[in-house]
Amino acid sequence: MATPPRTARPKSERTKTARRATPPERDGAAAAARIRIARLFPVESADYFLLLGTTIFLTVFGFVMVVSSSLVESQIEDGGFLVQASRQGMFALIGVPLMLLASRVPEHWWMRLAWPALALSCALQLLVVATDLGVEDGGNTNWLAIGSVQFQPSEAIKVSLVMWLGMIVTKKQQQLGDFTHGILPILIVGGGAIGLVLLGGDLGTVMIMGGMLLGALFLIGVKLRLLLVPVVLGAVVFGLVAVSSESRMRRITSFLQEQCTSIDTGDCWQVQHGMFALANGGIFGVGLGNSAAKWSWLPAADNDFIFAIVGEELGLIGAIVVIGMFVLLAIAFTRVLRHAPTPFGRAATAAVLVWVIGQACVNIGVVLKVFPVLGVPLPLVSAGGTALLTTLFAIGIVLSVARRAGVR
Repeated sequence: MATPPRTARPKSERTKTARRATPPERDGAAAAARIRIARLFPVESADYFLLLGTTIFLTVFGFVMVVSSSLVESQIEDGGFLVQASRQGMFALIGVPLMLLASRVPEHWWMRLAWPALALSCALQLLVVATDLGVEDGGNTNWLAIGSVQFQPSEAIKVSLVMWLGMIVTKKQQQLGDFTHGILPILIVGGGAIGLVLLGGDLGTVMIMGGMLLGALFLIGVKLRLLLVPVVLGAVVFGLVAVSSESRMRRITSFLQEQCTSIDTGDCWQVQHGMFALANGGIFGVGLGNSAAKWSWLPAADNDFIFAIVGEELGLIGAIVVIGMFVLLAIAFTRVLRHAPTPFGRAATAAVLVWVIGQACVNIGVVLKVFPVLGVPLPLVSAGGTALLTTLFAIGIVLSVARRAGVR
């Protein structure tokens, strides 16, 4: 039987059929587009979101508490109830995008910026202690005034040390078991930067920075025997500087001798009224905005002693929530540290962990009379533009480490 001849189809029909017959090409183009979009908006790790979410919660909570605790003093000192709160809000609006921007910066850029950042921040701190631009506050010369702008270069040194420590640990990774060639150079440069802050008399900040340097080295695996001598020397220097100041000695003596058990109008005033505020709050608190201590009874109510206002207005429950959030923040830092794929990531994360969590423990401990008054703010919560910006920026560096770890 003869096969009937096939009729030729028009060229336009053949073209349409060919177009319909190439789904793999369309699938490939769609996959390429999805890859490009994924590169622009990558799916971050759980560690990234845990750290980011906890940080933003504490920042927002801190702004609310600064609004509440600063109303009275802001009206007295600045002529407006919301002047201090507005400044804090402005720095938060700058700091959070800055943190997110820092989280996108590659690791090699942090290492390139480490030496210039450390040199610049140390130069600014030198202006504080060696020129008339330095401003004294509470017995410490730790502020730099340039025109109408005042800021703390010591906070910039903290961030610089985070980047520099990550960079130097990367370069000396094979020498960290050798004190002379590995640990000593790190201690000399880092100790020199901390020494510039010590010249201004800010012993609380010096203690936090020293803990950053030594604690980060310990957390990344440096043997304790290599750090024992620096720890002892640091404690000796700390003690000598403490006894060299009459005001610091009064605070330490009153703390050790428990002279703050009776009503006092001198060095015990702040500690006593911090405890009064906590006692007034009870379990459930007196209500947000209803603090009595902030009516000029408690000095630094929006800064060093803001935790006392939290306890008064939000009660024991509010205080436990704050402590719990810092515990959650510590867990987030620890998870990033454990998963960090590079020496830079481990060292930088360890430094920020000791800085933020250690400072929070010191601040809360001072309010609870565990430590003498040291004058360090509660990270992310206390009023203070320089401290808020630098803390958010440092957490941004850790977020960049978390992003890299999530790409493994």
